[in-house]
Amino acid sequence: MDDQDDRGYSRAPELEDLISLCKALNAEKVRYILIGGFAVILHGFVRATKDIDLLVDSSPENIRLLKRAMATLPDNAIGLISDDEVQKYQLVRVADEIVVDLMQSACGIRYDEASDQIDMIMVEDVSIPVAGKTLLIATKQTVRPSVAADVQFLRLRIAEDTASEQR
Repeated sequence: MDDQDDRGYSRAPELEDLISLCKALNAEKVRYILIGGFAVILHGFVRATKDIDLLVDSSPENIRLLKRAMATLPDNAIGLISDDEVQKYQLVRVADEIVVDLMQSACGIRYDEASDQIDMIMVEDVSIPVAGKTLLIATKQTVRPSVAADVQFLRLRIAEDTASEQR
């Protein structure tokens, strides 16, 4: 959703926002994977993003934990989301001070199918479950121009990783 300017009163998230959100999610033991623009950024591509995209386990228990963690955001916009919305809709946009997109599936890939393709990346003192490069490519099967650049970067990084493993 990075190409749309539909954030209303929300602002673009910064790295500090991501860290704070992930710290809260981790404290509640939420099952989630960072995908989208911030995941590409954490893999080393310099780009902007307008939201934080999370692939989440949509089980009722996990959604309750997620809602408790996201209640730490300033406007508590997650309080307006019912517990079953992540299961009912392809994308649930939580427009708090920052925008967080919640998905039970990204390009047909669900959390349980993707949970073994996570790179744990430490940012400051927070361990963030980030979609691995191959998984990120699989979740970016859209026609948006920003996605094409992301995929090109990720393929280049995979090729570099393969070349350095062969040395």
